[in-house]
Amino acid sequence: MEHSVPELGDIVIAALRDANYQESTITNYQKTITKLTTYIDTHGGVYTPELGNRFAGLTTSPQTGKFSAQRHFDFSRLIHLVNTYLETSTIVLSHRTRGGGGRWPTSHDLADRYTEYETHIRQRGLADATIDDYARTTRSYLVFLEGQSITTLDAATADTVTAHFDSLLARWKSTSFPWVVSNLRPFFKYSHRPDLIDALCLINATRNHAVIPALTDQQCQQVIAECQKPSTPARNAAITLLALTTGLRAIDITRMKLTDLDWHHRTLRIIQHKTGNPLTVPLPSLLCQRVADYVLGGRPTSTSPEVFLRTKAPHTRLTDHSAIHVIITKTLNTAGIDHPAGAQFLRHTAATRLLKANTPLPTISAVLGHADPTSTTVYYTVDADRLRDCVLPVPKGAQS
Repeated sequence: MEHSVPELGDIVIAALRDANYQESTITNYQKTITKLTTYIDTHGGVYTPELGNRFAGLTTSPQTGKFSAQRHFDFSRLIHLVNTYLETSTIVLSHRTRGGGGRWPTSHDLADRYTEYETHIRQRGLADATIDDYARTTRSYLVFLEGQSITTLDAATADTVTAHFDSLLARWKSTSFPWVVSNLRPFFKYSHRPDLIDALCLINATRNHAVIPALTDQQCQQVIAECQKPSTPARNAAITLLALTTGLRAIDITRMKLTDLDWHHRTLRIIQHKTGNPLTVPLPSLLCQRVADYVLGGRPTSTSPEVFLRTKAPHTRLTDHSAIHVIITKTLNTAGIDHPAGAQFLRHTAATRLLKANTPLPTISAVLGHADPTSTTVYYTVDADRLRDCVLPVPKGAQS
């Protein structure tokens, strides 16, 4: 059955209005539909998924001549809706993240290599965030090779690795290089390229182990007081208190389900996304109250099983750690603490408070859900009293 873009566009817009999308979002969709109509009209006038995918690949901005993340986001989300509708006769309004990780390799050999590698890392059962980091770092290197007129991995030399990192300096800080190195190394290992792995050793990617930041006791009281106020949205208060009192990771907060809450015993039982280990944590009275306030009075009506949902349509779970970061930072700022902070920052604070209360490290490790108990020793950097105990006395000969 043949479909025209105006016909498909009307179906998409109707679904967006039924889901209570904002008019500004609908207007953006309509603009993209107009561009898609023009493109399809110049290619026969009949929409096909193949033509739609080609349209979604037009990610170069006509104004700048460079890759446009906004253009990629707008085009790909529309084509995703249209192609899904043609396959299932349903408009699936799942939330999609912005950007998509930049450009993809297009040459035959490099594109096939990347597809095989992505399949491999997904079969390993890695966390979604880890897969995304590995994948986008690999794509960046392969696209760089294509920019150097190298279309096969066999033709890549060690020099291309160092040159790739030199090119990143135009938009990255060198302090991010350890992250790039650690995410690119698995691809070289999978490709059996020890020469490229050795080249990574030439990159200045020394990790700095800075003293971990954390809130002071007074600032913690400010945050708790702010979360008690009726003016603080129940969802924001509950998320902030969860991170502060339990030290949960952002990914575990976003994936919390209603069935994970044991109201009778005031506990939360989850399977940690990062480690796959079960974890049970107690819910203090204030936290339990704010979660209840949100679930009973502030949570949008939705079929999603997760506790915390988007306030705007579609009312699905919060996508990733960036949403948690925005919520926590806003709560802290309202409490008078001018510090950009996410779940990791409050996770550090929770560990610090436990350490100052003379809680044994194995217990802190269990509460934080560390797979490796030695990971908890890093929190000694914020315990000034114990650090002073480690200072050696100045030798008598040096005192004179």
